[in-house]
Amino acid sequence: MTIPNIITVLRFLMVPAVVYSLLVGAMMPAFVIFVIAGISDGVDGFIARHYDQQTELGAYLDPIADKLLLVTVFIMLAILNHLPHWLVVLVVSRDILIVIAVILSSVMSQPLDMNPILVSKANTAFQIALAAVVLAELAFGVTFGDLRLILIYLVAALTILSAAAYLRVWIDHMAGSDGR
Repeated sequence: MTIPNIITVLRFLMVPAVVYSLLVGAMMPAFVIFVIAGISDGVDGFIARHYDQQTELGAYLDPIADKLLLVTVFIMLAILNHLPHWLVVLVVSRDILIVIAVILSSVMSQPLDMNPILVSKANTAFQIALAAVVLAELAFGVTFGDLRLILIYLVAALTILSAAAYLRVWIDHMAGSDGR
């Protein structure tokens, strides 16, 4: 197993640590683990690209680890009433719909690689920023004023735009693959 894949597997293991920290009210450890997980995502990608350690396994594991961390943190922050429930439903629903589209395409013998598009990358970046801001507020007892609110609405807008963009890609793929 390559070093980037080991780092990715460790990121999977950070998810329960963040959840536990949030459940017991240990906000500083939750913030620190989240930041370490975020840094590890950049590190494993850098190592994989620059030291020719990219693998098919890593190509699957890395985005799954990222989504698992983000979705879990968003759900926990909503449960603890630190993020609006409607936003978390929106974010999680988008991810579920993407997974369903990929599975449905495969079941229909029209497999589709859902490569990240620009709006999706922006969405993920702002989701990370929002989670980090909320966790930092909780860990350090500070308030970033309107920043949290701005990020909430920006994430909502980007989530909707990203879902629409992926839906368009999927519809075009399905229409083109079956000869219609």
